[in-house]
Amino acid sequence: MFEKKIKSLDKYYSTNIFIKRPDKYREIENISLNADTLITMGSANSYTAASFKKNSLSIMFEKFDRIIDFNKENKTITVEAGMKISDFLNYTLKHKLWIPQIPGYPSITIGGAVASNAHGKSCGFHGSIKNQITKILIFHKNHGWLNLSKNENKEIFELTIGGLGLTGTVVNVEFKLLDFLGYNFTTSIENSTSAKDTVKKINIKEPKEIYSYSWNRADKKNNFGKGFIFKNELNPNHEKKINDEINFETKKIHNFSPLNLWNQFSIRFFHSLYFNYYKNLKSKSFDDSFKNVIFPFIGKEIYFQMFGKKGFIESQILVPFDKTDIFLDEFEYLFNNEMPSITLFTIKKMVGNQNYLRFEDNGICFTFDFINNKKNLLFMDKLDVLCKKYKLLPSIIKDSRLSLETVSTCYENYDNFKDNLINFDKKRTYRSELSDRIGLWNI
Repeated sequence: MFEKKIKSLDKYYSTNIFIKRPDKYREIENISLNADTLITMGSANSYTAASFKKNSLSIMFEKFDRIIDFNKENKTITVEAGMKISDFLNYTLKHKLWIPQIPGYPSITIGGAVASNAHGKSCGFHGSIKNQITKILIFHKNHGWLNLSKNENKEIFELTIGGLGLTGTVVNVEFKLLDFLGYNFTTSIENSTSAKDTVKKINIKEPKEIYSYSWNRADKKNNFGKGFIFKNELNPNHEKKINDEINFETKKIHNFSPLNLWNQFSIRFFHSLYFNYYKNLKSKSFDDSFKNVIFPFIGKEIYFQMFGKKGFIESQILVPFDKTDIFLDEFEYLFNNEMPSITLFTIKKMVGNQNYLRFEDNGICFTFDFINNKKNLLFMDKLDVLCKKYKLLPSIIKDSRLSLETVSTCYENYDNFKDNLINFDKKRTYRSELSDRIGLWNI
């Protein structure tokens, strides 16, 4: 065991924690049985402090990264929860199989994807990763080894997917794989005149499997919402197969410059540069690589580094289709009055059935990255008011400052999740800064 100071990816929260790195199943048992409170940690790439807590124990799961079983005929695979998404795909894609609900950075682990109910770019077509999970094996200090599925311990199965790691240590997961019906992608670009225009165009039901998302300007009043819609379609006729493995350097995304390089001037400069490049220079349809489509931040980690030591805050809000207009009206009114510093504004469609604390439903997902400063924090407080007013879903796993009041108001199944969790773990064993901040163990 060793002590380490650790930060959330957005750098909003940091603290000293204790870490243990087991490499055998019996060590998972021994470590868990001897800890008062603990939580499991994958790659520590969560935006929020979901896998650690001040002066508490985190079980680092990086050594549990093996394939337990693979059945190509039945299209199922069982892997240990410490396996990185990149390693998972490097194996399954060789067999022309995959899961499309992939989080945006390849070093995220399978366990982290399950605990957060990851969705990725395909969420408007495939929904969340929950749809591919068939079985889970966990170890819990007070309940021992438990097999979870829709047919066995179903209630704990439902609590675990998107359950923030609070039902115990996810040890391995079985997935139902889908055919990967292509080699790379064809990306087409469509102009958008406003955020409302983007929503209208993204919310069209496509006749085939297309992943749509946008980039929108938020650098000044008269440009708000202008941008582009990117549509990624699997390309079955592409001559070049995916031969190259997905490689990356994990440390890059955690590095930062000494000073914050994002401000109103640099935001305006880069937004203008990006906008004019895609408007005037980039082809409106082009072949795109698998890596660039699924993991857009590989090679672009400087975006995160430019926020400096104080980092950033991401707000991801899921808005029902019938409330998008009123949300955008009120958001743009606030934007014009407050002029917050937004470095990234994107929109995509999501499908699914919301339950417990899962960031999932039928609606439009709006994502905003803010510089971490007092002015933007005050603006985000007003966003919380909007979320509570219209019962919108703010992403718990993305926003490090969300309060108990906001989460419990916006998530109508908050109390059900909390009651069922406490009923399962009356000793409140598995805890993180995130779980404590949103009051899940308060009695």
